[in-house]
Amino acid sequence: MAMANSSVSLLMSSFMGDQFLRCSRHHSLPQLFRYKPGINHVSMQLPRSLSGLTNLLFNRRNIDELSNSNRKRLRPGIVSPRRKVPKDITKPPYVKSMVPPGIASGPEVHDKKGIECMRASGRLAAQVLQYAGTLVKPGITTDEIDEAVHQMIIDNGAYPSPLGYGGFPKSVCTSVNECICHGIPDSRSLEDGDIINIDVTVYLNGYHGDTSTTFFCGDVNDEAKKLVQVTKESLDKAISICGPGVEFKKIGKTIHDHADKYGYGVVQQFVGHGVGRVFHADPVILHFRNNEDGRMMLNQTFTIEPMLTIGSINPVMWKDNWTVVTEDGSLSAQFEHTILITPDGAEIMTQC
Repeated sequence: MAMANSSVSLLMSSFMGDQFLRCSRHHSLPQLFRYKPGINHVSMQLPRSLSGLTNLLFNRRNIDELSNSNRKRLRPGIVSPRRKVPKDITKPPYVKSMVPPGIASGPEVHDKKGIECMRASGRLAAQVLQYAGTLVKPGITTDEIDEAVHQMIIDNGAYPSPLGYGGFPKSVCTSVNECICHGIPDSRSLEDGDIINIDVTVYLNGYHGDTSTTFFCGDVNDEAKKLVQVTKESLDKAISICGPGVEFKKIGKTIHDHADKYGYGVVQQFVGHGVGRVFHADPVILHFRNNEDGRMMLNQTFTIEPMLTIGSINPVMWKDNWTVVTEDGSLSAQFEHTILITPDGAEIMTQC
């Protein structure tokens, strides 16, 4: 484990699993993954050899029900076999190599043809996400949502980007209640009052479109509704300040300022990223206040995907090495769009 004063800068994209990577950028990034003495949680850079600590925390956290709530903590369900993709559908390079890719060096900046390809992949991702949201109801399993998403994506001649990425076993991420991100669809049925983030990425004609929304399942209480509303507002506000030459750090300040007004925490270990011909590229988008360098470029595409919590912002990773939940079991919500920097500001590429 690296201590807080380590000189090695590490980062994790919003879809890096338990892999940790050295940044390819020349300037330093903050130490995002670290063990803090006195804080009982698992660092994202914890090696597999120390996974017993993860298991200890995981087992302990599921023994007790949440205090002052009728909601039970999440438990892993049964994960069905990996779904097949027709041979004629173009697959991203990482599927064939089986090597977990890092964040690619260099921004995703597009010519006219590339922009049209990004619009197409973004539009399909948005349509798939919209459809997935209609399936959210008490009794449906997250595996059934994955099955429907998988089928719609391949029916449109695209590849579900998460499938096989660094070993991820499913075609979509389904993160329920206290799950911050990377929830693996399984046999758990959604319950009345749940909130669920569905994160869809499609690979169409050589370009990725990446988006997510947090949906309500049945009758959701006011506390959860407010968290979801403010998380969506924080994304909208961040997009509104984007444009050519704008400093990336303004995104984090905008989100953090809005979250502070309502007393919500901003998860810091997971970030937005450049997206386009590769799934994850420069720049790294931090959702909290920071002093990082870098400015937005015309015709550049990247994601913004804030994750806010009602309670602890400290993440605990399950033993599946993907599912990340809040340390205290408190609710977490997330929204995400892929945007294009235009002469007038920013275009949301992931909307119907």
